[in-house]
Amino acid sequence: MNLVAEKSNRSQVTVWVALLLLLIGAMSAYQIVGLNQALLLLIGGALGMTLYHASFGFTSSWRVFIKERRGRGLRAQMIMLALAVLLFFPALGAGQLFGQPVTGFVSPLSTSVVIGAFIFGIGMQLGGGCASGTLYTVGGGSARMVVTLIFFCLGSLLATLHLDWWFNLPHLAPVSVVKSLGVIPALLLNFALFAVIALATVYFEKKRHGALEIGSTSSELGWKRFLRGPWPLVWGGILLTLLNFATLALAGRPWGVTSALAVWAAKIASLGGIDVASWAYWQQPANAKALTEPLWFDVTSMMNFGIMLGALLAASLAGKFAPNFNIPRRSLLAAVLGGILLGYGARLAYGCNIGAYFSGIASGSLHGWLWLVFAFLGNTIGVKLRPVFFPDEAPQPEKLTSC
Repeated sequence: MNLVAEKSNRSQVTVWVALLLLLIGAMSAYQIVGLNQALLLLIGGALGMTLYHASFGFTSSWRVFIKERRGRGLRAQMIMLALAVLLFFPALGAGQLFGQPVTGFVSPLSTSVVIGAFIFGIGMQLGGGCASGTLYTVGGGSARMVVTLIFFCLGSLLATLHLDWWFNLPHLAPVSVVKSLGVIPALLLNFALFAVIALATVYFEKKRHGALEIGSTSSELGWKRFLRGPWPLVWGGILLTLLNFATLALAGRPWGVTSALAVWAAKIASLGGIDVASWAYWQQPANAKALTEPLWFDVTSMMNFGIMLGALLAASLAGKFAPNFNIPRRSLLAAVLGGILLGYGARLAYGCNIGAYFSGIASGSLHGWLWLVFAFLGNTIGVKLRPVFFPDEAPQPEKLTSC
């Protein structure tokens, strides 16, 4: 009974801590940068709450499909992407949204995307999360994912040292289906692809299990469920899309995550005496500006901080904020290796599951689809490697019974 009371008291304290930090952060961002930056921090908070309450994990959804052929998570992603292109394509085709110029994430079809996405996919399964998943689980109180995040940042920094070499490997120019086909044909093409993937998951799930999995239910209703969760996966996908669209309207570009992690690591390395500013990557105008300016001015950093605070708030409201520092050695090693692969792969692939996959496909970039294919292949390898680091997931030998 004392443990229950202690857990309840801790959750109440962290609710107020999260709210206070979000409020102070928004007010400071408004004073230092402006209204848009304050709103983007709060959008980050809403993203964190959505990711946590809906348990919208790209990593777990892919792992469950690879291992068990359960496709509910993948179908939710297809619904999310379908709504995203429906909102994004007309705005990107016009080049403006509510009178403000907007651009998407359109990157080359390159060898670096293939290798980077594949590496990132392995890292997802070893690290235990993707980019957004790492942030929201850190905010939700996972001590292990703090380790993943630290080495995610380190991997991102290491990649910036070699990016010129990677980007000079064979590649094709960036392709936007919105620009090359037009808005309506691009929408129809993407809808068809989403439908094919969704139907494929239905086929494989019914073939393995005979019926589709039913989503989890909650005893909470109305506002109580909204505040405490859990939310249906489809709710999560829809809200993530609407918040990404709000990001496009305020920032002039879609939601991204991993560029900020490289900035964080580079700033720390600079403080440690490493001449990061002399590296070619950090001499590019946008990157040099991010390295020298305070983090208050970096949109991605502010949104990432918001995500972690939003997840802290959601976990506290749900009464689930309970950090566990007892991390098995193998799991800790997986977090280190996975974090490095996540960070390095994301830089090579022009983004992660958010910047390259979600926002890339929403931007009409073909590199988003290339990322999806090779990240999924990397996940299949990662799933096979997981039993080495997580013995509980190793296949159990069948017991022999006598007749």
